[in-house]
Amino acid sequence: MEHPVMLLVWILEKLGFGHFAHEYPHLVYSWFFALVLIVVGRLATRNVTMIPGKLQNVFEAIVEGLGNFQDSIMGRRGRPFFPLVCTMFFFVFCCNFNGLVPGSLSPTSNLNTTLAMALIIVGTTHLTGIRMHGFHYIKHFMGPSPILAPLMMPVEIISHTARILSLSLRLFGNIMGEDLVVAILFMLGGQYFLPLPMMFLGLFTGFLQAFIITLLGMVYITEALEPAH
Repeated sequence: MEHPVMLLVWILEKLGFGHFAHEYPHLVYSWFFALVLIVVGRLATRNVTMIPGKLQNVFEAIVEGLGNFQDSIMGRRGRPFFPLVCTMFFFVFCCNFNGLVPGSLSPTSNLNTTLAMALIIVGTTHLTGIRMHGFHYIKHFMGPSPILAPLMMPVEIISHTARILSLSLRLFGNIMGEDLVVAILFMLGGQYFLPLPMMFLGLFTGFLQAFIITLLGMVYITEALEPAH
């Protein structure tokens, strides 16, 4: 299946990177948004003042809101994980909305992108648990009683593995389905503004999916911080 015309792919094709861009368009857009977030974040914090400008004001409001929400979920022990939580939210948020822009696509509509983020979240969860509790972290997988350990451990291992599938497939399925519906509506009646209702719904679902993956990441890491009972 041929890829639709995409602006960044077209630019890279003119620069001599057409084969790579056509083969991995989702990777191209992922790198693009990573770069955009780095540049915008740098511009917003370059001249931090007591009387903030517009860009600093917007970022302060968003970051403060995310920080307060994280504190309500994780407590003060979760503060070291705020850079991960904040970056994950901004990245997914931007990627989800990009599919609504003509001549572009959502990197999160590709399973490789969502799987990579799921592995980061689950990997961070278990590394945090090992760092906090050492060998005793294994108690999280053994259930409330040692007698139940042979039964509970396989169940818990399957459950934690399923988190990777859940995180990656949920985000991928929602964004991929949304992009496909918008594309079909454009083909059927783009000149009659038929896709507009779906695009407005996409604004809400894009934010919601970014919120959900961020929330689940906070919940999983909080569970790893808690001692096993």
